Amino acid sequence: MVKAVILVGRLQKGTRFRPLSLEIPKPLFPIAGQPMIQHHFEACAKVPEMKEIILIGGYDSDQMRRFAQKMQKEFSIPVRYLQEHESLGTAGGIYHFRDQILSGSPECFFLFNCDICCDFPLVDLLKFHREHTPADGITMMGTDANRKQAVNYGCIVENSDTHEVKHYVEKPETFVSSIINTGVYILSPNAFAHMSTVFRQNYEGNYRDRPMSPVRDSISLEQDIISPLAGTGKIFVYKTSRFWSQIKTAGSAIYANRLYLGLFRQTCPERLTVNEADQPTIIGDVRIHPTADINPTAMLGPNVYVGPGVVIRAGARVKESIILDSAELMDHCCVLHSIVGWHSVVGEWARVEGFPCDPNPNDPLARVNSDTVFNDEGRLNPSITILGKSVFIPPEVIVLNSIVLPHKELSGSYKNQIIL
Repeated sequence: MVKAVILVGRLQKGTRFRPLSLEIPKPLFPIAGQPMIQHHFEACAKVPEMKEIILIGGYDSDQMRRFAQKMQKEFSIPVRYLQEHESLGTAGGIYHFRDQILSGSPECFFLFNCDICCDFPLVDLLKFHREHTPADGITMMGTDANRKQAVNYGCIVENSDTHEVKHYVEKPETFVSSIINTGVYILSPNAFAHMSTVFRQNYEGNYRDRPMSPVRDSISLEQDIISPLAGTGKIFVYKTSRFWSQIKTAGSAIYANRLYLGLFRQTCPERLTVNEADQPTIIGDVRIHPTADINPTAMLGPNVYVGPGVVIRAGARVKESIILDSAELMDHCCVLHSIVGWHSVVGEWARVEGFPCDPNPNDPLARVNSDTVFNDEGRLNPSITILGKSVFIPPEVIVLNSIVLPHKELSGSYKNQIIL
């Protein structure tokens, strides 16, 4: 059998995802109509040998546990949430809970970062692991990026014949390789022996150099485990050409929304809304919750998700956006490249618009999205507009490329601002 472990982070993380993460744990933010990490669950459920899925993170609320129970019921796979009470790092967390992960003697286990968007080729990845990686080794999933993007990620240098990882550098200062780490791994149980060695080295080093200092428990899988093992015959890379992106900022959530809606068109088109008589005009891939109330004269799409209880009035136009629960879009308003928060209202003839960081359509590696909120000069980069929870946009107001924190009532138009 095999298992899966998803690292969901902790409350203090996800700051670049604010103000959306102020209301809900980032891993549970809806993308294409379902929580970010539910896409991971759907992929894991397609692996025939999958026997358990474990969530590891630092959220102390009951939301993660309720979500785990819901996923267990929906996919008929045992699901557990294991809470970290302090930050242990990507390797520290799985090492701390190694007994739970290894219970039942799994052959190996998948390891995922939660904040990635991917058409997960898990069956192919598992086959590659069994054929190439030694019993105490680690398989990484990699993908291609262009030279400019690659330095923002962990870079992998491989032996093109054997696919062994010869060198690994996390976010190098200069270009190292166009193959980047996707945050998806398969680990053999014996990999914990490598982690144990790192823990012992850290303890002994801290004790010798600074006798009164605490033991360093936070261990990074990428920097403390993979980098030292590169070139030793223990690490191998499986390259995928399917779509992949990180979800670090709200802008990347819009990009991920587009990618997952496109995947639904191929794999489960019944989730998407189609044009029907006396119904709103639908362009491209659109998913609308059944409880949403949308006027037939509205136009939606492409790449739009409309959440539960949303009301969209006559003549409204929505494109490349996520409209969250119980929001209301009034008559003839326009929402483009934006996220409208829970219970927010966009007034009549108002315009809420972002300027997307769309990849270059002529770049074959443009599927890796790496937008950021600020540029080197501290100014807002072209990005989406985000309305937090319970924001009111008055009629005939224009909000461009701005972030509005929750519970704000705007008095006028704004451009390129963060409204506190």
